[in-house]
Amino acid sequence: MKKIAVFSSGGDSPGMNACIRAVVRTACYHQLEVMGILHGYDGLINDEFVDLDRKAVANIIQRGGTILKTARSKEFMTLEGRQKAKRNLEKHGIEGVVAIGGDGTFTGAVVFSEICSIPFVGCPGTIDNDLVGTDFTIGYDTAINTVIDAVDKIRDTAESHDRVFIVEVMGRDAGLIALRSGIAVGAEGIMIPETKNDLEKILERLAKSRKDKSSKIIIVAEGDENGGAYKVSEVIKEKFPAFDVRVSILGHIQRGGSPTCMERVNASRMGYEAVNALLAGKKSVMVGVINKQIEFTPFEKAIKHIEELNPELLKMMEILSS
Repeated sequence: MKKIAVFSSGGDSPGMNACIRAVVRTACYHQLEVMGILHGYDGLINDEFVDLDRKAVANIIQRGGTILKTARSKEFMTLEGRQKAKRNLEKHGIEGVVAIGGDGTFTGAVVFSEICSIPFVGCPGTIDNDLVGTDFTIGYDTAINTVIDAVDKIRDTAESHDRVFIVEVMGRDAGLIALRSGIAVGAEGIMIPETKNDLEKILERLAKSRKDKSSKIIIVAEGDENGGAYKVSEVIKEKFPAFDVRVSILGHIQRGGSPTCMERVNASRMGYEAVNALLAGKKSVMVGVINKQIEFTPFEKAIKHIEELNPELLKMMEILSS
């Protein structure tokens, strides 16, 4: 193997640049040529290839986002689009690809492998932490720390005005951001897609809550079955008209910011191991870190989010916030 490529795809996440840097510098160490592909699968189709070297990835480890840009590609979902992508990889002499992304990125790689034999190795880049095969995805630790920082500030104003704040966080299909950050900020309630009847339990807890507790924080994942923060606030206002209820939607602030130390180290390990995996002949696998050890999970398994949330964490949150 003499030449590889790297790209980021799907939603951006802090730590992607650290991963790109590790891929490029590990490849250079092994005397491989490296090309970056801009805008993910769209760039693969539109021939947006750029040469990368050690200097090109200097001073990016601390930056959020991704220097290679990212996108979601509708054209790649078509056979014609994938055929264009295959021709461009072959034209540039690419013999292996590191794909940084999440569920959609690896699903695309699986479908692409049906017409293209060039090996792909994935690095899990998504703030949702919803991939099987790694304890933490690239971006998750930074995202939950961003949520914690924001909610700590919200708690200050909630305490000052005796308010109930409904804070909506990202997590359309997975509630891991809401769960972990909710525990960390001492939230009075957490509503996530993985559990049912959240709202009824929240209402019961609000009715029984201590009278001397002036502020209350409820964390809602955007994918919760009850329809998000505004819908939840309407129900609470109707049930408890005396409460001063406010809504705060954190939105895309959770995707940005400088990656944490843990993020940078994990992303660097994954990028480093992805290049080593290509050199070892691996393909269609995702690099992950489980119990501090590097593991490789087939794309087909990684994209199936079948792991249940730990019910003990939910129970602990209820006990500690009462």
